[in-house]
Amino acid sequence: MKSKSQVPAVTSLPQSPQAEADHRVRRYALTMTIRIICFALMMFVQPYGWYTWVFAAGAAVLPYIAVVFANAGSDSTETAAESPVQQIEAAAPVRPAPIVEASDPGVFLIRETRRDDE
Repeated sequence: MKSKSQVPAVTSLPQSPQAEADHRVRRYALTMTIRIICFALMMFVQPYGWYTWVFAAGAAVLPYIAVVFANAGSDSTETAAESPVQQIEAAAPVRPAPIVEASDPGVFLIRETRRDDE
C-alpha cells in the first residue's frame, strides 16, 4: 500500500522572513529604549541609593540581552507540517476507448506559393 504524503497546512507555515525581521528590530529597539531610560534614571534621580545600582545594572546588561534576543529569532521551535483531517482519494484513471483507424483515411495536400503582389 502506498503511504500518504503529508500536505502542509497554511497554519503550520512559519512567519515570513520580513515579518520576523521586523519583529526582531522592534524588540531590539524596545530593549534599547529601556536601557536609555535606565541610564537617564541612574544619572538624574537624586539622592543616590540602592536603586541607582539597579538602574546601572540595567543600563549595563540590557545591550547584551537586546542583541541575544534580536539574534535568536522569534520562534526557536521547528514547525512540522500538519496533515489534514481527511484527504480526498483520487479517482481511478479511466482508460480511453481504443482508436479505430479508418481503412481509407482522407489525405489533404496543401501547397503554398509565394505571392509578390502584396
